Amino acid sequence: MEQEQRLGILGGMGPQATQFFYQRILDKTDASRDQEHVPTLIWSDTGMPDRTRAILSGETEPVFARLLSGARLLEREGCTVLAIPCNTSHFFADRLQAGLRIRLLNMVRLSAAAMAARGCRRVGILATDGTVRTGIYQRECAGQGVEAVVPGPQAQALTMSIIYDEIKRGESGSREKFAAIDRDLRSQGCDGAILACTELSVYKEYHGVSELYLDAMDVLAEESIRACGYPLRSV
Repeated sequence: MEQEQRLGILGGMGPQATQFFYQRILDKTDASRDQEHVPTLIWSDTGMPDRTRAILSGETEPVFARLLSGARLLEREGCTVLAIPCNTSHFFADRLQAGLRIRLLNMVRLSAAAMAARGCRRVGILATDGTVRTGIYQRECAGQGVEAVVPGPQAQALTMSIIYDEIKRGESGSREKFAAIDRDLRSQGCDGAILACTELSVYKEYHGVSELYLDAMDVLAEESIRACGYPLRSV
């Protein structure tokens, strides 16, 4: 008998982003009844240390150990595919995959490939300081023949403010700040940009964004559905 495909979501980074991620999976699955949705187990580990702080300080081992523990918990409970709706945590993705038997969907790699498929050549990366500093998006984009561009210092500070001062505190995010970030990326000649932080995915849910932007959360949600063998909704 073929094994049932079961999606494991390692979340809590942050909790609201995890909620939006699961809702996107529901919205994007071509299902007309409960039984046609992807069987899913969510572990929202709100005690996970801050990933950006860990990367910038060099104190990464406690984060890796907790990510691996959560991933193995989901693996033990029968999950066959793993999604982590947190871009910064993908600093550890390859190392985590090496410690697992199930497939970890790499949101960063998938998003870089999606931008290349769009034909983009110069892509802005809106992310935490931790994600920017690791260069994970820059490397994955380069591997796809795409140049990755980060916001200037002032625009990056505004990006961090939307993420930490607003969305993580339960606010909807400043449209004025985002507009200033958008102007910065366009002035750098970007022909595309990635919302490379799930808090920015939450911002998009409240306000919407232009077609310049690809939401990494959407990419991960769609691949989660496909990887479990379920059909995507066509509209």
